[in-house]
Amino acid sequence: MNKRKAGFLSIILFTIAAAFHLIHEEWAPMPEALLFGLRWVVIASLVLFAGYKRSLTTWIFVAMAIGVEIGVDFPAFSQNLKFLSTIFLRLIKTIVAPLLFSTLVVGIASHSNLKQVGRMGWKSILYFEIVTTFALIIGLVFINITKAGTGIEVPEALLKDLPRSQEKLLQQKVITIMDSAGVSVPPHLIDKLPDPSEKGWQDHIVDIFPENIIKSVYEGNVLPIVVFSLIFGISLAMLSEKRKKPLIDFTESLSETMFKFTNLIMHFAPFGVGAAISVTVGHLGIDILKNLGLLLVTLYLALIAFILVVLVPIALFVARIPLRRFIQAIKEPVSIAFATTSSDSALPKALENMEKFGVPRKIVSFVIPTGYTFNLDGTTLYLSLASVFVAQAAGIHLSFGAQLMIGLSLMLSSKGVAAVPRASLVILIATAHTFNLPLWPIMAIYGIDELMDMARTSVNVIGNTLASCVIARWEGEFDEQKALNFVEDN
Repeated sequence: MNKRKAGFLSIILFTIAAAFHLIHEEWAPMPEALLFGLRWVVIASLVLFAGYKRSLTTWIFVAMAIGVEIGVDFPAFSQNLKFLSTIFLRLIKTIVAPLLFSTLVVGIASHSNLKQVGRMGWKSILYFEIVTTFALIIGLVFINITKAGTGIEVPEALLKDLPRSQEKLLQQKVITIMDSAGVSVPPHLIDKLPDPSEKGWQDHIVDIFPENIIKSVYEGNVLPIVVFSLIFGISLAMLSEKRKKPLIDFTESLSETMFKFTNLIMHFAPFGVGAAISVTVGHLGIDILKNLGLLLVTLYLALIAFILVVLVPIALFVARIPLRRFIQAIKEPVSIAFATTSSDSALPKALENMEKFGVPRKIVSFVIPTGYTFNLDGTTLYLSLASVFVAQAAGIHLSFGAQLMIGLSLMLSSKGVAAVPRASLVILIATAHTFNLPLWPIMAIYGIDELMDMARTSVNVIGNTLASCVIARWEGEFDEQKALNFVEDN
């Protein structure tokens, strides 16, 4: 047996299992034990193939398949695996701040051309806003074509409590305590209590700048860390060679250490990713998509269209990169983002692979983290689509101009949420409140939000890795030979 034969065996067994399941669904019922056995035989063949392939990416995809099967066959047990995905995400989050700090400082301070930093900044922002506008329009077009929200019936099981911020929970707790004590709370005082889901554009600008760098690291706010690292790197670059050398040596060593740290943690990725998928499938089930399936399909089709119509032409004609090698470079971080629904989990591997792909460290360490705030292609598309779905489900007619206005509002208010799973749902709630849309359709979306989050987070990662290639090409520093010679780590 070798890798090729093991892969061929997996394909044959999968085909047989799929045929039996099709016969079971469409024509003649089959014994459940037979179908169960066939599925696990296919899983075993995939494990055999992964053993011969010896690729981390292959193991991640096999772990996802195992996770789906555990979620389907053992839904109650699957919920016990959540601790594995939590451990993986915690380990990843420990990497983000020191990795960003070290790579940005080294990238800026080791190159005294500070004008390039400003040039990369305005080029990146311009590119980000153009691409996210395309994403917004594509989302609106698709939801108006499919009309996924029209006539939808919402299952009672989906009408659950929506996630609320800690401040909102504290506000509710204070009101409850006062009510139980017989003290009435004046409505005008309730309205004045802070609600972080309702932020103005000034608040979003203020949030960019770090109040306390330790606090930003603790809370996982990427952009304040980026701003601090940029200013620190610029300040270091302005020192004499004698003064700045010790700190540059330290940050270079820290950067290399964090990449090794990442490689060690990535060996745990199949367990974390498989567990995350298992918990999702076990919690939601397969039949949950019957009522909201069209919305889910609409999102996936719109994201695929965005990739084909916008990102692929940019890759071929603007970045001018070898597409096959690029796909090979991003498939591991994208698969991790898909399973964990968090861009943070994909950040270390995305930074590492893009540098190996030919994007200089000083560019990749600036563009990708900045893109996590300004270049949320998948999230922008989802929010524009979901907001119109809410109106359709409630029977509210919105003109295309009104839809565009809501979409632009969402595009601005969604900055900086890529690292937080399902944070976009809170933004959608706030926007519905602002534009007088009902909340019950959002409660329905919440039931399948994790499946939608997988896709939009993956597109966020694809868009940001491609953006680093575009900026490197514009700066004339893209290494084509590295891109052509890129080889996936085993």
